[in-house]
Amino acid sequence: MTVTYTARVANARFGGFSQLLLLWRGSIYKLLWRELLCFLGLYMALSAAYRFVLNEGQKRYFEKLVIYCDQYASLIPVSFVLGFYVNLVVHRWWNQYLCMPLPDALMSVVSGTVHGRDERGRLYRRTLMRYAGLSAVLILRSVSTAVFKRFPTIDHVVEAGFMTREERKKFENLNSSYNKYWVPCVWFSNLAAQARREGRIRDNSALKLLLEELTVFRGKCSMLFHYDWISVPLVYTQVVTIAVYSYFLACLIGRQFLDPAQGYKDHTLDLFVPVFTLLQFFFYAGWLKVAEQLINPFGEDDDDFETNFLIDRNFQVSMLAVDDMYDDLAILEKDLYWDTAEAQAPYTAATAFLRQQPSFQGSTFDITLAKEDMQFQRPDGVDVPLGEAHGDPLQRLLPVGPGIAAGSLLGRRLSLLRRKNSCVSEASTAASCTSALDGAAPECGCGDLLLDSGLRDPEPEPPTGPEPPALDAEPFITVPMPAPRGPAPPWLPSPIGEEEESVA
Repeated sequence: MTVTYTARVANARFGGFSQLLLLWRGSIYKLLWRELLCFLGLYMALSAAYRFVLNEGQKRYFEKLVIYCDQYASLIPVSFVLGFYVNLVVHRWWNQYLCMPLPDALMSVVSGTVHGRDERGRLYRRTLMRYAGLSAVLILRSVSTAVFKRFPTIDHVVEAGFMTREERKKFENLNSSYNKYWVPCVWFSNLAAQARREGRIRDNSALKLLLEELTVFRGKCSMLFHYDWISVPLVYTQVVTIAVYSYFLACLIGRQFLDPAQGYKDHTLDLFVPVFTLLQFFFYAGWLKVAEQLINPFGEDDDDFETNFLIDRNFQVSMLAVDDMYDDLAILEKDLYWDTAEAQAPYTAATAFLRQQPSFQGSTFDITLAKEDMQFQRPDGVDVPLGEAHGDPLQRLLPVGPGIAAGSLLGRRLSLLRRKNSCVSEASTAASCTSALDGAAPECGCGDLLLDSGLRDPEPEPPTGPEPPALDAEPFITVPMPAPRGPAPPWLPSPIGEEEESVA
């Protein structure tokens, strides 16, 4: 049923769509030729009556009617209402296809979580997927005329192998007046729980994953049911249909060619056949036919969904995945590019030119700047190196107070820490300091800085101002040092505290 022309338009070329105009199956000609002949026949009948049947007085009255209809036909917003309606129908049509219940994800989870190469394990996996296929068949025979013709009764479903006779008894004994497409999904859940109790499903996480995939599958079946139940509002369809039909009913009269001898405005030419009116009918009425065909894609039109084909395909591949392919793996072996640092698949002669094309690096990769435009600019009024424009981060984070004076122990340690960090940063950036393990002195001067500054108290200088008030002497609190730790891995930087202890 589905008309596929994807291969015909694989490459864009001159007149690429022109070869599609000759197709008949699924074409607009096949949908519209009856309506087009009917419109053209009515138009020709009115034109012949005007020319050969009416007398002069009746012709004058008919000409006034033609001018009136042509003047006010443009008030019908046919393109506006028809465009929105077709857009809604096409969006709804594609969403219905996305809701087709496909078992691919579910069968992969069943094959990977329900274990056992014995007959019972095989029975579990095949029954689970049969229940999923049965749920899809039940919902599709409820919404698709093609599937209903294939399975008109539950007996046909049983004879086709989707349901056993015992399951049919349980299905029919369930007293519910609603559509029971969901019953096999409940059987699926109960059987999965039983497999978990027997250890066929080895943990609760696997059971949870299996039931989540079943929920997605059941949700698609439910959406198909709701799409079939909730149609596009009837008033919207009626408005669009009335707009199109009334517009072309007015065109039957308003687009008639009048006698040029009468001197009517825009009636100076008599062609007898309204070429552009027929094109307008072809476009607008064809647009309405598109909506008519797509509003229910589960019928038997040329472009409706291949529901019976999907049933056959899904049932076959699901059984193959959980039965023949269960625990069926090829021998592990090294791939072709095992010892290749930069693996690259080969090209054929027809595609070898693709290897010469550079890879995409980003839209700004080819932008070039002048050398003077690439220089960093310092803030206005700041005459310091760019990296020091914002001050020392330790100085900003630790404000200087009475307890952190420049001459105190903490102040000296902070000064040492700042100088040490600066030295370590320069050494790591320039990679110019040699290792102390070689016995050579460091070239960057870091060690001399630390040893010279040491932890020795500098000699106090005589005060130049008034003496500060004496503070109450407080005894020093001895903090126990942690036990020495082992050497850090060579790829990790040494902590600052350990470096300071080693220097001291």
